[in-house]
Amino acid sequence: MVASVIEGVALAGIVACVPERRETVEDLAARFGEDAARRIAKATGIEARHLVPPHQCTSDLGEAAARRLLDRLGWATDSVDLLVMVTQTHDHILPASGYLLHHRLGLGKGAAVLDLTLGCSGFVHGLWTASAMLKAAGGRRALLVAGDTTSRVLDPDDRAVAPLFGDAATATALVMEEGGAPMAFVLGSDGAGAPYLAVPGGGLRRPGEPAHLFMDGTQVFAFTLREVPGNIRAVLERAGWTMGTVDRLVLHQANAQMIRHLAQKLGATPDQTVVGLAGFGNTSSASIPLALASELGTALCDGPLRLVLSGFGVGWSWGSVALTAGPLAVCEVMTLPASPAESAGSEAQPAKGAGREAILAGPSAKIAEP
Repeated sequence: MVASVIEGVALAGIVACVPERRETVEDLAARFGEDAARRIAKATGIEARHLVPPHQCTSDLGEAAARRLLDRLGWATDSVDLLVMVTQTHDHILPASGYLLHHRLGLGKGAAVLDLTLGCSGFVHGLWTASAMLKAAGGRRALLVAGDTTSRVLDPDDRAVAPLFGDAATATALVMEEGGAPMAFVLGSDGAGAPYLAVPGGGLRRPGEPAHLFMDGTQVFAFTLREVPGNIRAVLERAGWTMGTVDRLVLHQANAQMIRHLAQKLGATPDQTVVGLAGFGNTSSASIPLALASELGTALCDGPLRLVLSGFGVGWSWGSVALTAGPLAVCEVMTLPASPAESAGSEAQPAKGAGREAILAGPSAKIAEP
């Protein structure tokens, strides 16, 4: 177990980006039948999800979010010392997507870039990594981009997973701040859980098989109940807090019933518990910052909040952080329009004979105002 307290690093802003296209319960009813669609919505609390078109990738959503964030903060691109990107749905096998963002955002050559392949625990792990690296290296500013386009690895006819996952990416700004409130982290891993939430095909081990997500929901639920409550209690102890002193508990947004069940086990009230997945679904590593932006955006811009954030999933991996955030300069959700003609450069496979240009290019579509 990794347990640490990092001082002097603060959140400066958050921007979440979702694709324009939405799939609703009514759309699912046309595919799976109305009764099945309604049962799924009732069981999960998910009423709609945003899904990328075929030409958009995670880096496109992340780029849009990061550009908006840098603009709102007034940060020059060459002032960013560190870029950490968290995603399981990379544009390419290589290079890592963080380097594509580094180029497209115009970050300086002195900036360090690191990619983490993590899912639902990814934001907390990424926040820990970025904060620790920023402090250790003596930098001043960092960008944490976390998101996934999970719809790209789903079998659309698999009712066990297709109705659950949405696409999103988020950009979070971190800044060194003398005297800033400490962040307490507790992280954990158990590789025995790897087979229960996986995309077995499409990689180098099974290249001839389709890249479709498999999820054993029973095992996921059992793992969550086994590891997450104790992890959150440990981070509260590390921070010297009790649940009664927490303003908001923000769990990975996978299932509304699971969120409420975990919150009840921890003694959190409904007012403390953030549930913000109805219009987005499970957005993997983006779910926690997306919930912060969609549900607490105004509150975080107005003043400080004591937050406990907890992510858990693929690996198995899990992690929680207790931190005080706000007032933030920006905390909002934006939409990236679907414009195939303008975004052709972001296709996953570069054109033959034009590999360098196709890999480096990103979407030029106009970004919609929130």
